[in-house]
Amino acid sequence: MIEMSQRSFGAALLDPDLPLPDGVIGPRGKGAQKRFAVYRNNVTVSLVNALGDIFPAVQRLVGEGFFRDMARVYLSEEPPRSALLFEYGGGFAAFLDRFEPVSKLPYLSDVARLERAWLDAFHAADADPLRPESLGAIPPESLGEVTFTPHPAARIVRSKYAAVSIFSASREERPLDHVRPLDPEDGLITRPRHEVQVRQLPSGAADFFEALMAGMTFEEAANVTLERHPEFDLPSAISAMLEAGVFSACSSSQANPEHTA
Repeated sequence: MIEMSQRSFGAALLDPDLPLPDGVIGPRGKGAQKRFAVYRNNVTVSLVNALGDIFPAVQRLVGEGFFRDMARVYLSEEPPRSALLFEYGGGFAAFLDRFEPVSKLPYLSDVARLERAWLDAFHAADADPLRPESLGAIPPESLGEVTFTPHPAARIVRSKYAAVSIFSASREERPLDHVRPLDPEDGLITRPRHEVQVRQLPSGAADFFEALMAGMTFEEAANVTLERHPEFDLPSAISAMLEAGVFSACSSSQANPEHTA
């Protein structure tokens, strides 16, 4: 019964068309419609503000007024399921995919995915990035069998559009004149030294990192990537993954225990 009352109260908070929940009364038993409306508005404004804080690049791209109206529509479709505000907006990118008024900005949802990944990386568990010397300690003959443990903050967002360039320019409040929006870009989000970084990946790197994150050995991931991208620069990708902190550990079943990091 209490759970049902809580659900009714929460639903009424987010939908002004619903009646005042049972049991909500004002001082001395008076009506509470106006008081509840004020409370409802405060909750809505807080959630809209939270979305603006989570997706500042999206807000800048569409304008603050339009963003706030759009956020209210999203709120009506997907109310929060957690008391933690930073967890809200997990479905915002998918909402943008189907939100017809922004259909002329097809890259917008992928910019939102980058912003969501940025926040998730920020709140991810702490872990030391894989040290170059740990990988170097593995004998060359065992390197092909090495597997990697993804860093908790590492994320990859792939886009058919120039989402990384648009994300970066919008977050830094730079003009978009130089950006070619229809150029596909893959983004890597990491937090190597307690600071979230977003970088554009060269051709093939996303395939390589995703294969390693999925548990493939170094050799398997390299072969799969080179089949898809013959121009793939493997040495550069290794340097980039160590610099960016994509992984937190590596191991090889053929290596000695002291070669496991």
